[in-house]
Amino acid sequence: MTHSLFSQTTARKFFIFFFAAVLAPLAFADGPYTIGSANTVTADQPIPRPSTTPCVVTLFSDFTFDNNYNLNPFSFTPPENCPGPWAKVVLEVDISVTAGIQFDRTANIWLGATNIFFGTTAEPSPTLAPSWHVESDLTDYSPLFTVAQSGSVYLGNTVNSTYTSIQSATATLEFYPLASGQTAPVTANVVLPLSSGPSGGTVTLNTGSNTLAATFSLPTNIQNAYLDVYSQGQIGDEFWYTCVPDDVATELESCSNTAFRETEITIDGQPAGVAPVFPWIFTGGLGDPYLWFPIPGAQTLNFTPYRVDLTPFAALLSNGQQHTVSLSVYNANGYFSDTATLLLYLDSGSTTVSGALTKNTLTTPNPVVTENLNVGTTAITGTVKVTSNRSFTISGYVNTSHGKVTTTISQDVNFANNQTFIINNNEYVQNISQTSGATSTKTVATPGQPAVTYTNNFEFPLTVDYSEVVQSSGNINITTKAYQTYDQQQLTKQSGIITYAGLLTNTAQHQDTLEFDSNFNFLGNENQSASQLYNDTDSTGLNLYCTLAAANNVLTAFAPTCQQ
Repeated sequence: MTHSLFSQTTARKFFIFFFAAVLAPLAFADGPYTIGSANTVTADQPIPRPSTTPCVVTLFSDFTFDNNYNLNPFSFTPPENCPGPWAKVVLEVDISVTAGIQFDRTANIWLGATNIFFGTTAEPSPTLAPSWHVESDLTDYSPLFTVAQSGSVYLGNTVNSTYTSIQSATATLEFYPLASGQTAPVTANVVLPLSSGPSGGTVTLNTGSNTLAATFSLPTNIQNAYLDVYSQGQIGDEFWYTCVPDDVATELESCSNTAFRETEITIDGQPAGVAPVFPWIFTGGLGDPYLWFPIPGAQTLNFTPYRVDLTPFAALLSNGQQHTVSLSVYNANGYFSDTATLLLYLDSGSTTVSGALTKNTLTTPNPVVTENLNVGTTAITGTVKVTSNRSFTISGYVNTSHGKVTTTISQDVNFANNQTFIINNNEYVQNISQTSGATSTKTVATPGQPAVTYTNNFEFPLTVDYSEVVQSSGNINITTKAYQTYDQQQLTKQSGIITYAGLLTNTAQHQDTLEFDSNFNFLGNENQSASQLYNDTDSTGLNLYCTLAAANNVLTAFAPTCQQ
């Protein structure tokens, strides 16, 4: 059966965003939070700073990316007369794009082979040259900044007679000295990269059997270990959450391998952890750039890595033998771009620790697919669904200089993607409701001391409604609505008493309708709106709150609490 409307749409999804972007209204890059401006803005708030004056190191300044797909080198020297430990280390990145025509692009910054920034860029128009600012807290990575070394920046870009816009970027590191009498924060002692080579670079994972792996000779006194993971969907997997089971991919004219993706971590081939994949949506995403003027999706410009706790494996990693840490993406389908960083915290009171991994019930996922489609001669209606629900426990102990420390991690990892379809010669409707999350409870027990329990709950819900309808006039309207949230809740208890509580919520909503004539000539867009809420609060007194709203492709409102 042929669905004439959607057979055209399948190809169009990947160029409409470019076509429409060039028709964005006249607006100037006035800076953040300017009512009436189409310049790129987010509700993400600046990293809270200590009271001390920072020592600033410029990594690169006004570096331009013109037909550039290289790892472009720079030199890093630790701040002069400003030795660590530091109260905080903050990365600041400013990016701008000249007016013209250009795709969204991926950007990375590497110090040595370690990734310190991962994000994407905003799209311009012939009348808009967007610019934006992002920040990241890199305090945990402090050992990385104590030695002079080379770094590199990547922002792959094509410039020719069609794609005319050029990106440029500046990046600095701010090192905040400790205040008088201040105790240094606890940071990693060793920072180890998983990347494509000594200068950095992500690794392409085309299928679930492809891996990003590194073999290390590690210290023999590891007490805690964590892995910061980035898994970015690209090309066929850019819209992985829209994919369907293989056996109905042809009828639904969609990508395959289902919509379930998940990053699996192993140590020496043994399952060691799980990293849910956050559905980052780029500013060309979902076929309509008006959705993202001027507010991009949650974390689009500055990804947050998912931190996997590997502490139960600390004794194993400390046994003096080489160990291989590996990542793969379940159901990857051409492709995911991955990198990771291993953070080790050492026992300062000893050079060697002993212990064991005592329990590990983690296994590979076993997703369940449910199909309920009505396939007729002229139409398809119904639903497809994929779910994955797992619970596991990993436990281990380390005999340290301050006693035996037992760490037990119990985790629930849940995923569900439910898609509803209506396909006929006059319409194509695909509505997606996805939930993805992980709840981890970590208990740390030391003889003679109160047990400490850390609860970390992540929720990554996503809703996408896509509707392409032929009007009675013959014109074609394409309406897209997107809602996504990054939600993290943290709770620490000692002897049952709460000692810390924190909540981070980053929510974005977008909608727009594109209008085309019967020959698919672009006529305009209508009913465009966007909003974002960013809220980061905790029991120490942190309270960052910002809301933004946009309509007709320009900023219309922002909360008084938003900081520029």
